[in-house]
Amino acid sequence: MTATSEKTPVEPAKRETEREIRKRVRGKNLALVGVLVGLVVLFYVMTIVRMGGT
Repeated sequence: MTATSEKTPVEPAKRETEREIRKRVRGKNLALVGVLVGLVVLFYVMTIVRMGGT
């Protein structure tokens, strides 16, 4: 019974850690999406400006 009672407090802490890690990974993924969308918009605008200049 000692092993079972020792595992119980550890599991919720582990779950919280997993949630925190998922939050951080999600934040990084959203930041990466933002950067990629920004680059796409930048390249699109640069292409339109070049086509309009000639």
